[in-house]
This record gives sequence, structure tokens and C-alpha cells, in this order.
Amino acid sequence: MDKKVIVKDRTFTGIAKNPSLLGFGCMRFPKLSETELAIDETVSEQMIDESIKRGVNYFDTAYPYHHGLSETFIGKVLQKYPRDRFYLANKMPGWKVKTVEDAKEIFFEQLKKCQVEYFDYYLCHALSKDNFEVYKQPGIMDFLYKMKHEGKIRHLGFSFHDTPAVLKDIIQAYDWDFVQLQINYLDWDYQDAQQQYEIVKNHGIPCIVMEPVRGGTLATLCEASRKVLKDARPDMSVASWAIRYAASLDNVMVVLSGMSNMEQTLDNINTLSDFKPVDAKDQKIIDKALRLFLENNTIPCTDCKYCLPCPEGLDIPGLFTIYNDYLLSKFAARFIHQYEQLKETKRANHCIACGACTRHCPQNIDIPAKMAAIEEKYEALKAEQDR
Repeated sequence: MDKKVIVKDRTFTGIAKNPSLLGFGCMRFPKLSETELAIDETVSEQMIDESIKRGVNYFDTAYPYHHGLSETFIGKVLQKYPRDRFYLANKMPGWKVKTVEDAKEIFFEQLKKCQVEYFDYYLCHALSKDNFEVYKQPGIMDFLYKMKHEGKIRHLGFSFHDTPAVLKDIIQAYDWDFVQLQINYLDWDYQDAQQQYEIVKNHGIPCIVMEPVRGGTLATLCEASRKVLKDARPDMSVASWAIRYAASLDNVMVVLSGMSNMEQTLDNINTLSDFKPVDAKDQKIIDKALRLFLENNTIPCTDCKYCLPCPEGLDIPGLFTIYNDYLLSKFAARFIHQYEQLKETKRANHCIACGACTRHCPQNIDIPAKMAAIEEKYEALKAEQDR
């Protein structure tokens, strides 16, 4: 019999019953094709069904995921299960909120799209110093707490992308039940994830982890890093090291993974069904793999797509993927080929440096500067190839 994802034996203030340690992130469902928006509902439903069968009961969606299709899809699939069989998390898109009436309209729209009467976990989405300002407008937080009092929100929290100092301000501003942070072994130091995690832990509330594999980056790494991990544990996937790392932190309640196919789904389930926390020996192996990876100096994009749409129609994450592939592989011919496969108007040199993307990037990437670097690298490699 297949083992099930364990529910961690950890006690968290205000959480009556812990959800599954592995959470299903609903941002990266497989699509019918790369050129279409539509979710491949058949495959995605199979992934969800297998997850529930194996003990996963936490599902995390949001207003913008899959261009608004994620909420409707997950709501439809979960209808066949008893409401007490799963926990559903959703998020308030603060960037669309100007007044309390906006917040009300969006919240009740989300309940309808998800076909539920309440959300188990509800978050103020992607808070930073700037976009936290909307929640200071009269009545907006009062409305969310009213929904909690009425049982339409069971636990209220926020997801976060900013500095530790900003996190301290936000976590102290209201009575939160949990916080969702980007935690992985790359960002532990790179983006102050350790300090953020400790702020949440010291505040006495649980942490939910997003981007444990950093948008797939820690599932691929580079050849040298992969060899380190595979030599140490040939039976484990590269991605499983990152999942285990996040799950080993004692104040982590759920580790979210945005799974895109059944192979990823089963790998994550198996990793946390027979969960072995990262020990000191494992940590040394991870540190070595990470050190080799950082020597490649890749762009820290997680493919969240918050930078889109680009006013010039550029596929920013797609360009970063092509460039990062080159940085990791040093395969110049492939980089040139992939770049030239793009329509001329979709190449990095068409970036007008308007800054619209940068304002929305949770990783604080200087996107116009990276676009310039991509074009510069292409021109240099192309000139070398043509010599």
C-alpha cells in the first residue's frame, strides 16, 4: 500500500488540526498547450485526485493564478469531495482594491468561483511595504476580520515579499494566524529568508512555505550541483532535497509545491510520505551543491509571472529561462538557437525599460538591466559564432 503524506506532529497556536505537510500549489497546473491559457483539466484532476488519495489536503489558489482560471478549476474538482476532507486557501489581490467595496466584491466572487462557503486559510496576497498601504484604507481589514468572525475565513494571514524590517512592521500591525514566506536553501541567505522565518517563529504563529524549489530552479540546478546530490543519494530526486529542507524547519506547517505534472506530484508525495529531516551531513551536501550553483550567477526568477503582461509583449520569464539555461550549461549554440527562434519583436532588445515589470517582481530583479545583459550576451556569442 502506498504511504500517505504525514501530518506533522507540531502544535501551532490557533490551529486546531494541522493540514498535510505537503500543500498543492495551484499556480502551475499543466496547460493544454504553451500557446493557450486553458488548464489541462484531465491531467490536473488526476494529479489532485492522486494527491488526496495519498493524504494531501491543503490546496492553495489565488485570484491571478492561470489568468483567473485556477480558482474556478480547483473549485470544480474539489466539489466531489466532502468539505471537511480538504483545506482551501485563497488570497485577496490588494493591487485591485481601492475601497472596502472592492474587497467585498472580490471576496464573494472568489467564494462563488471556488464553490465554497468559506476559506480555511485566506491571505493578503504578496505584501510588501508599498502594497500593504491598501490594507490601511478604512474598513478593509475590518471587513476581513468580520468574515473571520462569521466563519467565512477560518484563518487569516498574508504572503510576503520584502525585507525583514517590513515583515516586522506588518506582522505587528494586525492579529494574524499565519504567514506565508518564500523559503528554500538558496534564499535562506540570499533573500534573508532565515531572518524572516525567525521573525514569524518568534511571533508565535506558523509558517507556510512557498517556492521551496524556487520555481523549479532547485530541481535543475547545474550539472556539478546535481552530481553532488545524486552521488550522495542516488535514490532521491534533486528537487526532493529542497522539499525536505523546507519541511525540516520546526515552525513550518505546510510546504507548498506548484506541481506541473504527475511525476512531480508523486515525487513530492513520496518525499514527504517517508519524510527524513535534513541532518548535519545532508546540510553539508546541500551547501556544497549550492556553492557550485552560485558560481554560475543565474537570474533568480521563480517564473511567478507577476511581471506580466509586458507593455511590449515580451515573455520575461521565458527570456530568463533561456539565459539561465546558457549560464548553467555554457552551451552557446543552444542559447543562440533558442533566442533566434523568438520573433524579432519578442527579443530582449525590445525592452523599453519602462519599469512596469520591476515594480511587481517579488524577487526585486532589475529586469531592464537583465534584458540588456541578455541581448549583450547574444550579440557577443553570435559575433563569436560567425567568426
